[in-house]
Amino acid sequence: MSTTQVTPALSGTTRLYAIIGDPIAQVGSPRLFNAAFRARGIDAVLVAMHVAPSDLGGMIANFRAIKNFDGLIVTVPHKIQVTGLIDRLGGNAARLGAVNTIRKLPDGGLLGDNFDGTGFVRGLAARGIELAGKKVLVIGAGGAGCAVVNAIADQRAAQIGVFDVDQKRCHELIRSVRLHVPSVHIEACDPVAAGFDVIVNCTSVGMKHGDPLPVDISGLDAQTVVADIILKPVRTPLLEAAARLGCITHEGPAMLEGQVDAVMDFFFPTSP
Repeated sequence: MSTTQVTPALSGTTRLYAIIGDPIAQVGSPRLFNAAFRARGIDAVLVAMHVAPSDLGGMIANFRAIKNFDGLIVTVPHKIQVTGLIDRLGGNAARLGAVNTIRKLPDGGLLGDNFDGTGFVRGLAARGIELAGKKVLVIGAGGAGCAVVNAIADQRAAQIGVFDVDQKRCHELIRSVRLHVPSVHIEACDPVAAGFDVIVNCTSVGMKHGDPLPVDISGLDAQTVVADIILKPVRTPLLEAAARLGCITHEGPAMLEGQVDAVMDFFFPTSP
């Protein structure tokens, strides 16, 4: 067996990290972050924990109580709810009202921030896909959608359309983006992809067998980029349908991979 595949021995000095979500089987963080710990020579391990929304408060209380439990990654559906359970929000989290990473501070307080938008933009950039000047449609205005929409606005997209079944949440996101990036043209729209250069699914539609497509993609050409943030399945029905139309497709794991370094620097701000 290759030495790069061997999990280092755990001991009483190993620091604990976790990713929490509901469901949890789809997450890729344990593989990526345990590899990052090894690459940086850090004695730590990250595991997945299945936490229902009704148990989130208890989970955070346990996180506070366990002295060698140093950090959390937060995934669906907890990113918004958890903001009210921690002590401080970093810049992105305060702007978005959603947290995807939490660090325990030396005084025991909890600091949360959000790197989903960073990861999404970096993932696209790694493939040479730029958002400046593009017309972008985002489906979903939840925690991840909020981060992605704000990151797209920061990249100076020409136009952003947002759809969410929760119209109130959709319009709250639009108002927030206009406040922070007043120059951006952003509006609520129907889940119809025609006329956009980039389509992004930020919902969980496509995770379950038999899910419908989250957006009508009929009539798109091969210049359209269709992205999904779902991790499992990697090739969602949306991406498969877009590929059949000849579109450029962008898979969900790229957003996670694009934020690993930023999250590691957040977890270990003084590490070399």
